[in-house]
Amino acid sequence: MMPSVLTLNDIAQMTFLVGEGWAVAHARRLIELVRRIGVGLPYDVQVVEFASYLHDWGAFPRYIQSGVEHAIRSRQVVEAEILPALGLPSQTGQVLLEAIELHDYRDLRPPQSAEALLLREADMLEFLGMIGMAREFARGPKNVETCYRRILSRRDGIQSRFTIPLAQEIARSRLERMAQCLGWLEEESFGVL
Repeated sequence: MMPSVLTLNDIAQMTFLVGEGWAVAHARRLIELVRRIGVGLPYDVQVVEFASYLHDWGAFPRYIQSGVEHAIRSRQVVEAEILPALGLPSQTGQVLLEAIELHDYRDLRPPQSAEALLLREADMLEFLGMIGMAREFARGPKNVETCYRRILSRRDGIQSRFTIPLAQEIARSRLERMAQCLGWLEEESFGVL
């Protein structure tokens, strides 16, 4: 039975239970990234923390829905099942839903709230650098070329999208690391990639 008002710890535990092994660690990294890139920006920390744990629920096996993009599905699930138990004011709840719905870098709609912008840019940073490359290889398949091409595709789709200066700075650093690592991968593949 769900408590009458859910806490962040409740949401983290629920994410662990309904999600996959990667979800909680991903959320914790996002929270840390938002803390770093959000310096000097006014935003609701609680909304970002909730959104970090909830934004990918639509990609979990329990909630995934064929033909529905995972960010949209995540918003649907949160709006129907979680939001009523968070005890948030209506406007704050809408900001949470916006952050969840607009987090995916492929969504070109401009976020209206600082929370949505911060979550999106933190999530984009997660696809860069060593963590981004590790995530792609962990996702599989067991085919280096396929993973390599996905890494390049995501990098190319993300690298020029950052608007927050501190996110741009972290992105530059992660892109440099990626270039070095991808160079090594290309060298060690003997041109077979």
